[in-house]
Amino acid sequence: MSIKASFQHSDPALFRARGLRDYFTYRDLGIAEASNGRIVAQINKASRALTKEGELHHHVVTHQWNLVLKGSAVMRFEGTGIVQLDEGCAFHMPPNIKHTLVSYTDDFETLEICTPADFGT
Repeated sequence: MSIKASFQHSDPALFRARGLRDYFTYRDLGIAEASNGRIVAQINKASRALTKEGELHHHVVTHQWNLVLKGSAVMRFEGTGIVQLDEGCAFHMPPNIKHTLVSYTDDFETLEICTPADFGT
């Protein structure tokens, strides 16, 4: 049996306007396919200005991790309140925690990793 690594080099054409939020474009990193649907990893990139704070929502996930790659954002978390997220900040959201974006910079990007790969909101 041969074990192969997979690679995906940076390319702006890989970002798609799909996903949960119309103000982001998403770059799927191929982890869902590589993990047989156990894990999804994607880069979420601001595609337009956020005109108002979103509504509190949650995702049906087991785990959700984020790492701010560029820019900064302000988020509201149920039970925590308002949090400033700057470049390099990593954060974990427990299952079912309600959250929303309050604001973000034009260059805001996060790496998001969730289990399972196919999750709902």
